[in-house]
Amino acid sequence: MLRWLIIVFLILVIFSGLQPWLRKLGFGRLPGDFRFRLFGREFFIPITSTLLLSMMAAGIARWV
Repeated sequence: MLRWLIIVFLILVIFSGLQPWLRKLGFGRLPGDFRFRLFGREFFIPITSTLLLSMMAAGIARWV
């Protein structure tokens, strides 16, 4: 259980670091990606982009 929690945390850190590069490719602006401002901070919930990236990763994993 702890291993999966660490893996998910690392994936989220990598995804947030690659966010400017992925935004140039169109990720983060898909329908279902929520961006809102609350208490002076901007929050971003990339639901559709996450689903799309996970499907691509699963396809690559099956292919390999």
